Amino acid sequence: MNTILWILQSFIAAIFLYSGVQKTIYTEQKLVARGQTGVEGLQPGLIRFIGVSEILGTIGIILPLLLHILPVLTVISAIGFAVIMVPAAIIHYKRHEPKNVFTNCVLFVICAFIVYGRAFLL
Repeated sequence: MNTILWILQSFIAAIFLYSGVQKTIYTEQKLVARGQTGVEGLQPGLIRFIGVSEILGTIGIILPLLLHILPVLTVISAIGFAVIMVPAAIIHYKRHEPKNVFTNCVLFVICAFIVYGRAFLL
């Protein structure tokens, strides 16, 4: 089970690191063109804040457990990622983007499984 959780944590970290880096370096127009339509209409500062938060979340979902320093931060990071998938799915639903809604739901389930596995199973 530990191996499965590490694989899922690595997957989530890669997804959010990629997304976070994009949000910190690209403009809103470039992000929308690259498929990140959820940022459309947001202020540039807010987009950067979201990007930095995603990068910090990727650190939090891997390093604390890996280094055995406050491993509860891994669970908190997974909760944070799961929570932000809810409004993300709502935004994409309102924009009639079923593929993105499905992706948000899958990421939510993976994050919820990480929370369950790390908080209750191991």
